[in-house]
Amino acid sequence: MKTNVKSPWWWVPSLYFAEGIPYFLVNNISVMMFTKMGVPNGQMAFFTTLLYFPWFLKGLWSPVVDVVKTKRWWIIGMQVLMTAMMLLLTLTLPKPSAELMASGQTPASVFWFTLVLFIITAFASATHDIAADGFYMIAHNPSSQAAFIGIRSTFYRISSIFGQGVLVFIAGLVERHTGNIPLSWQVTLGVSAVVFAIVTLYHTFFLPKSEDDRPRISENGETDTWRELGQSFVTFFTKKGVWLAIIFMLLYRLPEGFLIKMCSPFLVAPIEKGGLGLDTDVYGIVYGTIGVIALLAGGIVGGIFASRVGLKKALWWMAAGMTLPCLTFVYLATALPSNLVVVSVAVAIEQFGYGFGFTAYMLYMMYFSEGEFKTSHYAICTAFMALSMMLPGFVAGYIQEAIGYINFFWMVMVCCIATVAVTIAARRNVDSDYGKK
Repeated sequence: MKTNVKSPWWWVPSLYFAEGIPYFLVNNISVMMFTKMGVPNGQMAFFTTLLYFPWFLKGLWSPVVDVVKTKRWWIIGMQVLMTAMMLLLTLTLPKPSAELMASGQTPASVFWFTLVLFIITAFASATHDIAADGFYMIAHNPSSQAAFIGIRSTFYRISSIFGQGVLVFIAGLVERHTGNIPLSWQVTLGVSAVVFAIVTLYHTFFLPKSEDDRPRISENGETDTWRELGQSFVTFFTKKGVWLAIIFMLLYRLPEGFLIKMCSPFLVAPIEKGGLGLDTDVYGIVYGTIGVIALLAGGIVGGIFASRVGLKKALWWMAAGMTLPCLTFVYLATALPSNLVVVSVAVAIEQFGYGFGFTAYMLYMMYFSEGEFKTSHYAICTAFMALSMMLPGFVAGYIQEAIGYINFFWMVMVCCIATVAVTIAARRNVDSDYGKK
């Protein structure tokens, strides 16, 4: 294969950094922004969960990326579109009054245009993911792909820290110095737009052009992709143990599905409302930086552990990692500690456990996807993964508003029963040697 740039160092790091920014903007920064703007938890969680919908559906339109234009065209096009959306978000962000935001009763309808721009960004981001992953597999040879798999993962993680830590920290600094919450998020969105515009301009000139990057057409000139997509769905749902696998994929992360939507609101909510009252910039350090680093460390340790003992043995330990650290939020909600070291350690423990436990989930999806349509079946599994977070996310905020933070976090602990139950059922069908080196 021939490209106009020899070394993947010129484009792999920047491509996967760019892949992460809009994802975290849509799915994480939006949660924090609407919370600080005073949108009630119920509405906030419901509408920000809707923003995740494109990642649930992306497997359905992935054939379009295959048969229309080149992967490079889709990458550049989606980056231009997302840059424009970030700029529009910056320019059109509503400015509720300080009194309305302080009351915590800002209606989500105030942000209807913001939500429209976010959903367009979400669809563009999901499409960009499809194109970027496809481009990675065709723009350099298999040995190079293997060599750079760690590089792409590293830079995606860097974008995670940038999106959840640095950008939120910037918002906190502006808020601290001006007292103007809408302005703080306008600045944050503006920084996102500028950074993404620079990355887009860079890729316009430095993203390689490959001879293998062309629309997928069969010999008779007709596309076979839709037929193959249909076959992949049929074969997926006729696999042995498919319904048990689906139940596992939907329920294994149930505690985290509830918890993840309420972590941010709890950490920044005023103490009189049952939260910890962290300032936005402090939150960016505690949850967006320390928490993210702990999450990534948990994933790394989980991968090493699973490679030594195999998925079947690792499942028990990883189910414990997914469930037991949730107790840290019960402690935080009950004790309401003011010591930032204590809060940071608690958040780090929970995030490390989640990263460790999530490894089993990813390995199980890979295990169940084995076979003729491995790529398509894995894409279907990721759709169920997205659904597993969406279903609890839709109602998490309303439940929290009804029962308070302490009872909500105890409810999360009760949901851990579901994780244990599906782990018991699923591990019986797992090959004892799968995942071992």
